[in-house]
Amino acid sequence: MIKFLDLKKINQRYEAEFQDKLKSVLEGGWYILGNEVAAFESDFANYCGTKHCIGVGNGFDALVLIFKGYIQLGKLQKGDEVIVPANTYIASILAIMQADLVPVLVEPKLETYNINPDLIHEKITAKTKAILVVHLYGQLAEMDAINEIAQLKKMIVVEDAAQAHGATSSQQLAVSSEQSAIAYSFYPGKNLGALGDGGAVVTNDAELAKVIQSLRNYGSEAKYQNKFIGVNSRLDELQAAFLNVKLPKLDAENSIRKSIAKRYLTEIKNNKITLPFWDLSDNHVFHLFVIRTPKRNELQQYLLENGIQTMIHYPIPPHKQKAFESWSNLSFPITEKMHNEVLSLPISPVLTMDEVDFVISILNQY
Repeated sequence: MIKFLDLKKINQRYEAEFQDKLKSVLEGGWYILGNEVAAFESDFANYCGTKHCIGVGNGFDALVLIFKGYIQLGKLQKGDEVIVPANTYIASILAIMQADLVPVLVEPKLETYNINPDLIHEKITAKTKAILVVHLYGQLAEMDAINEIAQLKKMIVVEDAAQAHGATSSQQLAVSSEQSAIAYSFYPGKNLGALGDGGAVVTNDAELAKVIQSLRNYGSEAKYQNKFIGVNSRLDELQAAFLNVKLPKLDAENSIRKSIAKRYLTEIKNNKITLPFWDLSDNHVFHLFVIRTPKRNELQQYLLENGIQTMIHYPIPPHKQKAFESWSNLSFPITEKMHNEVLSLPISPVLTMDEVDFVISILNQY
């Protein structure tokens, strides 16, 4: 069986270094916000080309704390509207709501799966104060167009890069400006994955960084002095240690993902299958390789019978979830088409070329 994602195999390569880090943390005797977290924050900020990185408990908290930080700074107010793609993973939407803001769904482009900038204008009202851009499946959204809209309407841009570690483009991430922030997740299955939960915010906004540093630690800037109503969401010292092992290898692992994606794109030849769009630039790190077919369940079963495990990201669009029953009458036909047709193929740094050969061969026989 070709696993969709073999996390054991991915992490076994680092076992000796992980053991060394575990011993170091144990012997250091400092387990919360210690040297490993500080080192990771410094190195990841440098990797992202930003001035500040704040390690937090997970990617969801990273988004929530960005929004709550902007509220504390008076740049957002509770009840403000936030544009967000309709086809994102539900966490993006839940984070907006957790910060007492109002999500406004916008359809994606069918080709890229990312938010369609041309459709943002029609959803903007007097209460729209921010855009949450999601770089879905590892491909950067059209940031030039989005930033232009945001600047015109004086809106904040927040980026959910939970699936896009290491993606770069001539259309630089909005964090290149002083007034923006990006949220990352280090969930084990991500391109840069920990051995548990973890997340981070990166930004060039010193004021926002200072507030988020406080908010993640009970709203405290000094011990037992609480300036804000904060939360407990700190990147774990041991997870930071493991991430410090894996970060230097991220670009090389992304290159392997891209080489597999190139093979899929050039060698899968089946008119029943729609392949993803990629311009062959570094704007995609292929956290997922997502194909589409009208008979998705049939294809998934066919692949399973031939020893290939796949996943569906995601089977139910947010506006059709029971949690959002008040949205059940909304219609997002492009989003619904995607969620009915998408299927994610195996792709990872430990997938062998023989396995890639086999996946391609089986798909071409379908």
